[in-house]
Amino acid sequence: MSSKRQTRHPIRRFAIWCVGVIALLLFLPYAIAPLYRFINPVSTPMVWRWLTGQRVERVVVPLRRIAPALPLTVILAEDAGFCRNYGIDPSAIREALHQSDDAIGDVRGASTITQQTAKNLFLWSGRSIVRKALEIPLSLWLNLVLPKRRIMEIYLNIAEWGPNGEFGAEAGSRWAFGKPARELGPNQAAELTAILPNPVLRSARTPGPVVRQLAAIYRQRAVTYPTHDACLRPAH
Repeated sequence: MSSKRQTRHPIRRFAIWCVGVIALLLFLPYAIAPLYRFINPVSTPMVWRWLTGQRVERVVVPLRRIAPALPLTVILAEDAGFCRNYGIDPSAIREALHQSDDAIGDVRGASTITQQTAKNLFLWSGRSIVRKALEIPLSLWLNLVLPKRRIMEIYLNIAEWGPNGEFGAEAGSRWAFGKPARELGPNQAAELTAILPNPVLRSARTPGPVVRQLAAIYRQRAVTYPTHDACLRPAH
């Protein structure tokens, strides 16, 4: 009898240890997120590339050194309600199930920019109910502890924008156009936006028909809705 109890004790301790580790891993992003108001984070895809010996190129730039055309176009392409939502947008998920972007098969809107930021910072890619269940509360938390302007700044500096480890708008702009992100024009901003979320299959450097069609749509949206980036503008 005593030997059975002795056998159960190590198993019980191991189970408690596993639960503790899992709880710590789940809590850690919530503890770290407020620090990102001041610290420039890296993304999980960047960490994975470093660990596997692949190239990573990124130059962090503040939002004021990124042409305003880029964040505006990104908002209008990926999350038109960015300035007014709370990090998630349930209605956008429903809409994305019923429509594609102007009949050319580019479905956008199922995830907000804040959700994409949370995923890139703390989670993994791919379709997963578990990931989505973790992503939603993290997105609400990011929206609570970080200003919209900072969320956008982080997103633009961690998004993958090139086929060979170019992360962030600065590296993506230099790869595609040979110029810094602050010099992007509306057409170039639209082309960069059009290659998201897959800069390996799509290119702003040598844009194909799909990229050109999407870029034209996003340019027109930016002309039609020029104030959708109001939450990003510095207070005077």
